[in-house]
Amino acid sequence: MPRRRYLAGRGLALILAATGLPAGEIVAEQKTQYASIQVVKLQGGLQHPWGLSFLPDGRKLITERTGGMSIIDDGELIPVDGLPDLDVYAEDAYTEGGLLDVAVHPEFEDNGWIYFSRSRLADGEDLDTVPVLLRARLDGNSLTDMEEIFVSNAPNYPGRHYGGRIAFLDDGTLLMSIGDRGSYPPRAQKTWDHSGSIIRLHADGSVPDDNPFLNQDRTEPELFSIGHRNIQGLIQVPATGEIWSTEHGPRGGDELNLIEPGRNYGWPIATLGRAYLTEEEFPDSETRHREGMVDPKLEFMGTMAPSGLTVVSGDTFPEWEGNLLAGALAGQRIWRLVIEDQAVVHSEELLLHEIGRIRVVQQGPDGKLYVLTDHESDGGLYRIEPK
Repeated sequence: MPRRRYLAGRGLALILAATGLPAGEIVAEQKTQYASIQVVKLQGGLQHPWGLSFLPDGRKLITERTGGMSIIDDGELIPVDGLPDLDVYAEDAYTEGGLLDVAVHPEFEDNGWIYFSRSRLADGEDLDTVPVLLRARLDGNSLTDMEEIFVSNAPNYPGRHYGGRIAFLDDGTLLMSIGDRGSYPPRAQKTWDHSGSIIRLHADGSVPDDNPFLNQDRTEPELFSIGHRNIQGLIQVPATGEIWSTEHGPRGGDELNLIEPGRNYGWPIATLGRAYLTEEEFPDSETRHREGMVDPKLEFMGTMAPSGLTVVSGDTFPEWEGNLLAGALAGQRIWRLVIEDQAVVHSEELLLHEIGRIRVVQQGPDGKLYVLTDHESDGGLYRIEPK
């Protein structure tokens, strides 16, 4: 099946100009409202890069949706051995399946665990797929002791809206987003279905005894929040403990949400988005707001396709202390969001159409910002630094 290309026109020309440059080259500069920045290309030639995480020694782990995991060490791309085989659902861009996020355990130096999400064929099914979470120990450049610690309970075809973003919390538990799987959005309102949710687990995959839906009738114990369409950005802010997410809506319905345990975020009953083809109300929606469901803190106007979310702290970008940075795939930009009292009070666009479809934006241990761009055969890793 041929892969579908995402890019066209001026955006493609800009991307080719940027990704064609050798590693180490400055590919973009911008004088923002409060800081001057430059973007340095670190790595090209990646196939749909999806996840990024930092090892304690500064090396970087990167996943490619088509099945590869690599360590970037001083500009060298080292393949990681021992990954499970992927299926055909990683081959077609429309399915959105394959190898997704990667996260390093906060106590990696003691236990060696890394975590990654992926799609796979459901047991006993011909075409249906499920999102799953795995962990393994990283020994050199090989994975050992691999185990599947969570499998979604609702197989689905076609293979899209997997979610898959992973975030460790300061209490040692972890969150993973699961999309509504695309074919029947009202699943996101079903508490007996993992689809359209955020789940919370202990690091070994067991269920925390304070999960909000635990011991309720017809609920899955892993659920942390429900009513989500497809979360692709998910973080906890260390300074406040707040959990923030960015979520794909239909046309005009992309959202920034403040996540609280046990809450319902409305999809698809209450949505700000419109149907893709007609721009009329989304077929399953009833209202833009419903009592008892949580409204987004921000509606990204236009189709942004948000992916990747980080919070800025430290001395490298003091002007942006506490700001959220949200990447955009279709929007090909980064939004800088100023948060006060859990509300967005100011925003600024960064790097509009400068480096392409942004899959990940993340602050590294050195205080600089790292970006993955999602392209079929020439995705890249970039570093944003003060100019």
